[in-house]
Amino acid sequence: MAPPDHPPIPPPKVGVLLVNLGTPNAPEPGSVRLYLREFLSDPRVVEIPQLVWQPILRGIVLTTRPRKSAHAYRQVWTDEGSPLAAITARQARALTGSWGDGVIVDHAMRYGKPAIKERIDWLKAQGCERILIAPLYPQYCAATTATANDEAFRHLRHLRWQPAVRTLPPYHDDPAYIAALAAQLEAGLAALDFTPEAILASFHGMPERTLALGDPYHCHCQKTARLLSEATGRALRVTFQSRFGRAKWLEPATDATLAALPGEGITRVALLAPGFAADCLETLEELAIRGRETFLAAGGTDFAYLPCLNDSPEGMAMLRRILRRELEGWLPPP
Repeated sequence: MAPPDHPPIPPPKVGVLLVNLGTPNAPEPGSVRLYLREFLSDPRVVEIPQLVWQPILRGIVLTTRPRKSAHAYRQVWTDEGSPLAAITARQARALTGSWGDGVIVDHAMRYGKPAIKERIDWLKAQGCERILIAPLYPQYCAATTATANDEAFRHLRHLRWQPAVRTLPPYHDDPAYIAALAAQLEAGLAALDFTPEAILASFHGMPERTLALGDPYHCHCQKTARLLSEATGRALRVTFQSRFGRAKWLEPATDATLAALPGEGITRVALLAPGFAADCLETLEELAIRGRETFLAAGGTDFAYLPCLNDSPEGMAMLRRILRRELEGWLPPP
């Protein structure tokens, strides 16, 4: 008697998990409160002893900040949800198929949904025995890159059958990243109806003590700006945004710089945010809306915010290149 036929076992697959910061589920105070509670409870983000910080967070921050933040989110919310969530999902879709049917691309958020642990489980269920965790932060920072990796490995601790895992290193000085930024910058400037007298490169701020503690973030930001300036032949002013709390943060501050420029005789400005892989609240509301208001109120005449790489052709070509490099040895021969 012939043995029963068994369906062929499919070959194992490779997963690529794009990770970005996160977003509330809705631009409403309740959703924002849940998001901020998770985000600001991360000891990588707020490096204050939890016994000291949690009463402040729950007693002051979470009772006052959600309403203000919800108002800001409403100004940039889209039919697809928050810009960060929508763009990151589009990036994952655009990368699908880039390396054949054996590579599955998905996305997750460090805080909020879709959660990293849920998407790792989903990739495993699709047959992925190898997963590249790809935090989309060009400049390494413990509060962004490290905490995304922490969360992935925290979940892996609970899996009996763990996939093989790699993590995407920072790409702040990668030639493909610099070239994509340069192309995006030149295209953005060419589309303006004025010639900027100054170009600001605004990076997300961090407490100054992180530099003293050994975080390379400040150095990575400066190197990105220097390489971009060299690639385009344009002078860039590096600034840092999104200050939170009373600690001394990296300077110069973006908002203070915008307020001071007209007093220096600079009334036409363009601003880009090269540290963000996708436009989000911090770029679309803080820079494009409030930054413009600050600059014009101080006497500026022309202001332009230049979008992030997002899912632009230049941005996606860059991601395909750097991700393929990290997948070497995992991909079948072409």
